[in-house]
Amino acid sequence: MLNDVITGSIAELLGGCAVIVAAALVARVRGRRRARRGTAPGGDGAATRPARTYTLIGTRAADGHVVQLPSSRPAGTVITWQESASDRRQRFELTDALLSDGTYAAEPLEWYR
Repeated sequence: MLNDVITGSIAELLGGCAVIVAAALVARVRGRRRARRGTAPGGDGAATRPARTYTLIGTRAADGHVVQLPSSRPAGTVITWQESASDRRQRFELTDALLSDGTYAAEPLEWYR
């Protein structure tokens, strides 16, 4: 009698363990995907990127200092910067190139035309 109870419950025990393992694997895969995309649990799904500081290569502010802009946009994004002293606008492409001062390079597009 006891032998029949044990034999009958082994299948249920193994099935329950399989369900727990499957659920744990699914949760782990979803967590890794979420971390890779940079989204928080319960968020709207939009990726959040840390703000980087970009140095606009070949550009100086009115006081003579190098122009640096913070941005959370990804590399490859084209931005437009307008000089404060004039109406001149210049387009830059944000890159993943890390400069020696710890900022990232924003290359002017007009240099390559």
